[in-house]
Amino acid sequence: MKELSTRTKLAAAGLAAGVIAVILAMTGNPANMAICVACFIRDTAGAMKFHTAAVVQYARPEIVGIIIGAFLISIMTKEYRSSAGSSPMIRFLLGMAIMIGSLIFLGCPLRMVIRMSAGDLNAYVALIGFTLGVASGTAALKKGFSLGRAYETKAVSGMVLPAVMAVILILSVGTGLFAVSEKGPGSMHAPVLIALGGGLVFGALAQKSRMCFAGSIRDVILMKNFDLLSVIGGLFVVMLVYNLISGNFNLSFAGQPVAHAEHFWNAAGMYVVGFAAVLAGGCPLRQLVLAGQGSSDAAVTFLGLFVGAALCHNFGLAASGDGTTLNGRIACIICIIVVFGIAVAGCRKKN
Repeated sequence: MKELSTRTKLAAAGLAAGVIAVILAMTGNPANMAICVACFIRDTAGAMKFHTAAVVQYARPEIVGIIIGAFLISIMTKEYRSSAGSSPMIRFLLGMAIMIGSLIFLGCPLRMVIRMSAGDLNAYVALIGFTLGVASGTAALKKGFSLGRAYETKAVSGMVLPAVMAVILILSVGTGLFAVSEKGPGSMHAPVLIALGGGLVFGALAQKSRMCFAGSIRDVILMKNFDLLSVIGGLFVVMLVYNLISGNFNLSFAGQPVAHAEHFWNAAGMYVVGFAAVLAGGCPLRQLVLAGQGSSDAAVTFLGLFVGAALCHNFGLAASGDGTTLNGRIACIICIIVVFGIAVAGCRKKN
């Protein structure tokens, strides 16, 4: 009964998160992109002129909201813990790899599920790659992989990223310093207060439910524990119902918004994401939440995601609706090799 109660609560959190995603979709966010951590970090990097792709430049309040929402709820529930010191440069590289893989597929695991709920069969292909990536990372964990122990630091250290994100939000709203797309996905967004409020609630829900797309599959493989999958299931069900009612559901490979149908690269990109996310300790959403509740290690991973987004658009790595690029394919293969290398190097040798 206790297990059932836990899963029911987690499913309810997923349903609530799904409602937030529906609100964001209805109020202006791009099609099949109600909320996407990778895409929204990319847009924010563009707004701050770290890349010049004109169609994806907008400082997304949702990213700020998720981090600060996780921060506030962790303070309120006394779960805030400032920590740091666990292989920062490797985490930075893993963050970059996660972003490169995401932009090969065109979405993080959160958007993958949202695309699945809209009938995008390309996302189901990507799910196969993502699951295999998580399985690879889990195999490394079984072999003793570890990035080392994080140590408790001064409380103010873990507050730096939430504070910086708050400043970014203020500057984006109150000044003309940031770029804003006039067309393309970056021009499509919910009103600032709705986006920020949605992010705050989504971040709080993700923190309390431990929502993690990589972690949910990892737990099934490692412990036969399906608890975290119930959160993802709740989100999926709400988005599926919304897409069916609104007429957005389109069961096909072709004609999907901000997507391509290169099956191998969809799977390969998400393979990188799944593998690297397990090694880093969580998917992009989980990294934002952990950073919000005080983990400087997760904040470093976030910086890797941010820099990775800039690299993708400055050097032609990111895919588009027309498909992947040669540079992107090469980068994807390099990421697989690098992540495998990190996994092997981080496994403890058994006597």
